[in-house]
Amino acid sequence: METFDYVIVGAGSAGSIVANRLSEDANVKVCLLEAGGSDWNPFIHIPAGFMKTFYDASVNWKYEMEESAWTGGRRIYAPRGKTLGGSSSINGHVYNRGQSLDFDTWAQFGNRGWGYADVLPYFRRTEQRIGPGDATYRGREGLVRITDLGWRHPLCDAFIEGCVQHGIPRNPDYNGAKQEGVSYVQRTTYNGRRVSTAVAYLRPAMKRPNLRVITRAHATGIILEGKTAVGIRYRHGGRNGVDTEVRAAREVILSGGTFNSPQLLQLSGIGPADLLQAHGIEVRHALPGVGENLRDHYAPRLVARVKNISTINEKVRGLSLAWEVLKWLTTRKGILSLNPTLVYCFWHSNEAAMSSDIQMTFTPASYAEGVQGQLEREPAMTMAAWQQRPDSKGYVRIRSSSPFEQPAIQPNYLAEEGDRRVLLAAMKLARRLLASDPLKPYYEREDVPGPQVQTDDELLAVAKQRGTTTFHPMGTCKMGPVSGPLAVVDDALRVHGLDRLRVIDASIMPTMLSANLNAATMMIGEKGADLVRGRGPLPSAEV
Repeated sequence: METFDYVIVGAGSAGSIVANRLSEDANVKVCLLEAGGSDWNPFIHIPAGFMKTFYDASVNWKYEMEESAWTGGRRIYAPRGKTLGGSSSINGHVYNRGQSLDFDTWAQFGNRGWGYADVLPYFRRTEQRIGPGDATYRGREGLVRITDLGWRHPLCDAFIEGCVQHGIPRNPDYNGAKQEGVSYVQRTTYNGRRVSTAVAYLRPAMKRPNLRVITRAHATGIILEGKTAVGIRYRHGGRNGVDTEVRAAREVILSGGTFNSPQLLQLSGIGPADLLQAHGIEVRHALPGVGENLRDHYAPRLVARVKNISTINEKVRGLSLAWEVLKWLTTRKGILSLNPTLVYCFWHSNEAAMSSDIQMTFTPASYAEGVQGQLEREPAMTMAAWQQRPDSKGYVRIRSSSPFEQPAIQPNYLAEEGDRRVLLAAMKLARRLLASDPLKPYYEREDVPGPQVQTDDELLAVAKQRGTTTFHPMGTCKMGPVSGPLAVVDDALRVHGLDRLRVIDASIMPTMLSANLNAATMMIGEKGADLVRGRGPLPSAEV
C-alpha cells in the first residue's frame, strides 16, 4: 500500500487540471487514478474522430439513461469519456462559458466566491485565447488553446444572415461581455488537433517525479476512518484485475464526473440512507443529496433537405473522404478538422426574458434518425434547439453494491411544464430560421419535424420521439450551505460532515449553466486546486 499526500479519482476535464496544479509543489506527492487507459487512440486527437469514439468502449463509459414519459419510453445513450482527459477527449470541442447570471445565481444560493466576478479570473487562467477578445474577459497565457472555426460554408453564412434578419445580432465573442447573438463556434482545437485537458495539463505534469498516474484503475470505494477519508480502494486492470489500496495523507479528491462521483460516494456508504440500505451497504455517512439534482440539456433536432449545394454528408464517403483524409494529413484542414456543431445562436423564448434562455446550433449536415455519430447520405442541414436553464431534475443512483454495474441515470427531461414551454419556443424559432430568406436558395423541404406537424402538442410529440441529450449532465454532488436542500459539498468543495474529502468536477454545479459544460468544468478544476492548496482566491474581476 502506497501513501501520497493527495489521491485524485478521475483524470478528466477537472481531474487532470487538479493533478497538474497540486503537483506544481515539489514537496507533495500526488496520485491520479483513471479507470480508462491512456489517450493514445488517434481518433481522440483528430477533431472529427468524435464520430469514432462516440461508441468506442475502450475510451467511453457508454452509459444509458432510464426511460421516462417525456422521452417516449426511450433509453437515451449518454457517452462519457473513459481515458486520460475524460470527456474532454471525446466531446464536441465547443468552448462556451455561459452567462454571468449563471454564476451570480450560484453565489446567491450561498456559495461564497462563485459569482461571475469571482470565477472569471479562473476562466482566464485556463485559456490561451487565439483570436480576438477583450482582455477583461479573455485569457492569453493559459494552457488550453481556444480558437475560432476557420472553415466556412455558404449554408452557415446564410444561416447567420437569416438570424440577423430575425433580429438576432452577430456576436464576435459569446464568451466575452455578452452571450446573446449568433456566430461561428469557438473550440478547443489547435492546428487541426484536439486540445483535451490531458494534452494541455496532464502530459506536461506527468514529467514531474511527484505525480503518479495509474490507468485502468477502477475505484471501488473510499476508505474511511470514522468520518475521515484516508484513501481509495481500486481494482487495477479492470473487472478481473487486482484489488489494491492507496492512501492519502492530506486529502482524497473525487473528479469522476456527474455520474461516477456520486456512484463512488454511494458505494462507499455516503448518500441517501434508504438507498444504501436497500443494496446492503453500511451507512457510513447519511447525505441525502448524493446523486440527486441531476440536470441535462434536452434537444430535439430539426432537419431540412437542401438543394443546389453540397454538405458534409457527401464528403465522408469514397474518393471525397480519401481526399479529406489526405488534406488533414498534409494541412490539418478540411472536414476532419471540424467539430459536430459549426454555428451557435443564443436568444430569448419571449420578449419578457431578461437574458437568453434558448440555445441553438447549426451544421450543414444531418445524422441518421437525428443521432450524432452516423451521417446520412442525402444533403441536409440540422438545427438543435434547447432550453438553457432547465428546472427538471433527476438522479444518479446505484443499482447494486457492485462498482462495475452502471448506475441508474434518470434526468427526468421536460418533467417541468416551464421547460416544455421554453423548448416549444425554441423549436418554433429554429423552424423559422431554417426557412429564412437567405437560406431559401438552398432550402428544399423540412424533413423533421415535417410540414404536417403544426400544433404545440404535435411539436412536443416530436420532441418526445426525437429529442436527445446534448451531453451536459451536472449537479449530482450539489454545492451549497449545509442547511441548503440536498447540498453535498460546501463552497470549498468539501463534502459536508466528512474530513479530507472533496469533489471537484461538474457534479458540484448547483444549477445548470447556459452553456456546454467543459469550459466551466475546467474553471472548477483550476479554482478547486487553489482551494485544496489553501491559496487565496484570484482577485475578483472588475466587470
